Amino acid sequence: MIGLGTFINSLAILAGGLVGHLTGKLFHEEQQDALTKTCGISVLFIAIAGAMEGMLAIDGGKVASGKSMLVVLCLAFGTIVGELIGIEKGFERFGEWLKMRTGNSGDKQFVNAFVTASLTVCIGAMAIVGAIQDGISGDYSTLAVKAVLDFIIIAVMTTSLGKGSIFSAIPVFLFEGTITLLARLIAPIMTETAIAYLSLIGAVLIFCVGVNLVWGKKVRVANMLPAVVFAVIAAYIPWTF
Repeated sequence: MIGLGTFINSLAILAGGLVGHLTGKLFHEEQQDALTKTCGISVLFIAIAGAMEGMLAIDGGKVASGKSMLVVLCLAFGTIVGELIGIEKGFERFGEWLKMRTGNSGDKQFVNAFVTASLTVCIGAMAIVGAIQDGISGDYSTLAVKAVLDFIIIAVMTTSLGKGSIFSAIPVFLFEGTITLLARLIAPIMTETAIAYLSLIGAVLIFCVGVNLVWGKKVRVANMLPAVVFAVIAAYIPWTF
């Protein structure tokens, strides 16, 4: 069944959020804050591993780094576009609307939890590649693996940040569902190089999410999202990064 992967991933997020909401009541505010920072540190190391995988290579028995210019240019151009569009404000407005419509107007952390969790589970090559596989052949295995990871991530985030994290299932459903429907159009664009570049930039953006979790909101990560589009475009530029 085409689209099953999106449903599995979205339901896993809801389930993780429910588990996190129930267990979160067992922790005091100080413990929840500590858990938030622990989650942030975990996200940082996951992102570093992904970024290093894309930037480091073995050359003649030695470790060589590369693609620094790719990272700088994609992030710079992506941030400019995102700031001009105001993606972060759009996320926040939607979060505020959800907060009011779901009866959580008294939850001061709702919007921050929603935006942070949404960025964490939406950014990355697994969502795009998995949705394309699901849309073309009905193979939902990649999204099923992502669902397990997202279940754990959202459970922890809901415990530490609050109920807003649960509603990250909405952008995930819309994002992956749209890619699944457009899979046959998107698939030819996503070459091996394009996926590698997207994975690298996605890892850097996830690193920024980790920074916000550990040190408070310092980076408007949503405004950097167009960087992943520039990463795919860069794959078609006849220039070695």
